[in-house]
Amino acid sequence: MSDRSSIEWTEATWNPVTGCDRISEGCDNCYALTLAKRLKAMGAPKYQTDGDPRTSGPGFGVSVHHSALDQPTKWRSPRVVFVNSMSDLFHARVPVSFIRDVFDVMRDTPQHTYQVLTKRAIRARRLADQLDWPDNMWLGVSVETSQYFGRIDELRQVPAAVRFLSCEPLLGPLDGIDLTGIGWVIAGGESGPNYRPMHLDWAVSIRDACVSAKVPFFFKQWGGRTPKTLGRDLEGRTWDQMPRRIA
Repeated sequence: MSDRSSIEWTEATWNPVTGCDRISEGCDNCYALTLAKRLKAMGAPKYQTDGDPRTSGPGFGVSVHHSALDQPTKWRSPRVVFVNSMSDLFHARVPVSFIRDVFDVMRDTPQHTYQVLTKRAIRARRLADQLDWPDNMWLGVSVETSQYFGRIDELRQVPAAVRFLSCEPLLGPLDGIDLTGIGWVIAGGESGPNYRPMHLDWAVSIRDACVSAKVPFFFKQWGGRTPKTLGRDLEGRTWDQMPRRIA
């Protein structure tokens, strides 16, 4: 599996941890679970075990991979790196000692910028004082609906160099979102055969909140059966007026 990423907001992926389990509605059509099944069938070593039997799906048990820790040290040119695209670094079954190992690698490779995204903001906040946060690491939380605004409050208490939000898959309006202390916002719809459509107004509202707060906004995708689908929203309106970036 190549470390180069097709994800529009990053350049490479690094997976010292693989596997996860459902924590909220945004996990219902998890791309990583689907990909893990495919990689297991292809014989990829990281996905040949189910790990903890309580987790969901073949080859998707939470597993740490010490052999993957040195991967970023082999990259010659600076990269923006999405850490654990196939897991969650702050999952309860990832030992604190291993999180420290991951942080050490990030600190020792300052030429790279690392993006860590979690749905487990409470654990990130609780461990904050036990970790030495690298200056080249960004921490983000997923916010699919307003029900998860609490993750943003937890994120604000973490001493990450940059705090960001991933409002993807966007499953409801985020009216009244507070962007205090947030440095970047990503928004996008869900993809795949079971995708849940989004309203244009939901994304426009987030975009407007970013403009008002002077926070950079990145619109990743409309969603649909395939990731590149632009299509129309639930009201039949086209998406061609939505800017992808606001610097």
